[in-house]
Amino acid sequence: MACVQRPLIIQSHIIRLSCPRTARRTSSGLFSRGRLHTRTVTDNDISRLASLPLHPLTLADLVKHGRPPLTTQQLLTSANFTLSILPGRLAHRIQSLRNLPFIVVSNPHVSKIHSNYIHSLSTLLPWAEQEITTLEEEVKFTEVMADLVQTHANTISILARGFLEARKYISPKDVTRFLDEHLRARIGTRLIAEQHLSLHFSSQPHNEIMHEQEGSPGFIGVIDTDLKPARIVDHCANVVGEICELKYGVRPHFVVNGEPDYTFAHVPVHLEYIITELLKNAFRATVESGMERESIEITIAPLPETLLQSDDPEDMETDVISNVDQGNTDVASEHFTGKKGTTDSQIRPLKHSTPGVTIRIRDRGGGISPENLQHIWDYSFTTFNDDQASSTLSGQSSGGGMDVLNVMSGPGGDGGNSLAGLGYGLPLGRAYAEYFGGGIAVQSLWGWGTDVYLSLRGVGKVEEGRTQNRQRK
Repeated sequence: MACVQRPLIIQSHIIRLSCPRTARRTSSGLFSRGRLHTRTVTDNDISRLASLPLHPLTLADLVKHGRPPLTTQQLLTSANFTLSILPGRLAHRIQSLRNLPFIVVSNPHVSKIHSNYIHSLSTLLPWAEQEITTLEEEVKFTEVMADLVQTHANTISILARGFLEARKYISPKDVTRFLDEHLRARIGTRLIAEQHLSLHFSSQPHNEIMHEQEGSPGFIGVIDTDLKPARIVDHCANVVGEICELKYGVRPHFVVNGEPDYTFAHVPVHLEYIITELLKNAFRATVESGMERESIEITIAPLPETLLQSDDPEDMETDVISNVDQGNTDVASEHFTGKKGTTDSQIRPLKHSTPGVTIRIRDRGGGISPENLQHIWDYSFTTFNDDQASSTLSGQSSGGGMDVLNVMSGPGGDGGNSLAGLGYGLPLGRAYAEYFGGGIAVQSLWGWGTDVYLSLRGVGKVEEGRTQNRQRK
């Protein structure tokens, strides 16, 4: 039995649990790097794919293929679903980059990202006009997904450095709008690819090549249907507390109240990143204001049942997810060319059977000053002066303060070292929260403290849906 090295580095710890470090080599060459079939990407390909309508992605879309281990037919269905939506999304990213001013796209970093998207689309085009019908084809297609995830591992940090170097030719406001849109679209692209990778490794047809213990029964790919927010909060608070103690010599206390046993279905790595960013701010403010004796209060509150059971259209208005929310419209870059943006599409996936949760983080860290409050959602590097930009581009930290916390890893492939000092914490956290219909709200009492409300929506009653499907069959 030959051992093969895992072919890619996937930051999501859920994916890492699903991807084995050793496996039997198959006749098709499981995840053999560098042998992908490609096709030249033409301008007509990009225009055609970018003109196709895009629809918002829901968590329900990602779990509809059933719980692992998937059967052969379920696995093939997952592969074809993934194939049906990724080429158009990649074409939109390419078109969005091309809509930027030419001098910006000519920057080596921005140009590299453009080339990466062209490469990924070239590996998908050979599959775009066919249906995946055999396990051998599915294995080869999964190699393409692994290559896509690895290729775009550091997209955001590379783009940030490109925009730093090109800051004379594009305004900070335009950079913020473009990155926010691009970042949101990237969340979906990676999630779609990672979901199929995870389902592939946990499927029945490929179980014989796995040599690790079976994953948690609550997982469907990268989604935990029994996710307990209190467990994520406790883990993140302890990690941030240890680093805070390393930096300052003290760590604030924290208490978790509300309903700590509550569970719902969501992506754990997304929640972990959001909570970590929010706690970093709360811990830092608490220590630097000398209020470390005051506990940081974290309250977990499930969505009220009365709201969940409401079918009133007015109650559902805030539950709409649109292409604008998920960065699929290319509006941020198309104003440079005067082109009309993609027609928006809205869906209402958050029905009464979809549970959710609100997590409040309350600190006594003195609050946020009025002049800073209006900029908390900006990418901080867009306001760098020349010295700060130079130090960041040379790999040195420019943010000051609690820099040691900036080296913590983020989700989706962007390691902390590559994002340190760029001010991505809150904007990125809000993008992950809003992607599936949640959000982050901040209420600050200057001179006293800050309350942050994180709301998230889940998948719904997955088990009920599967039971009904079996009964129909």
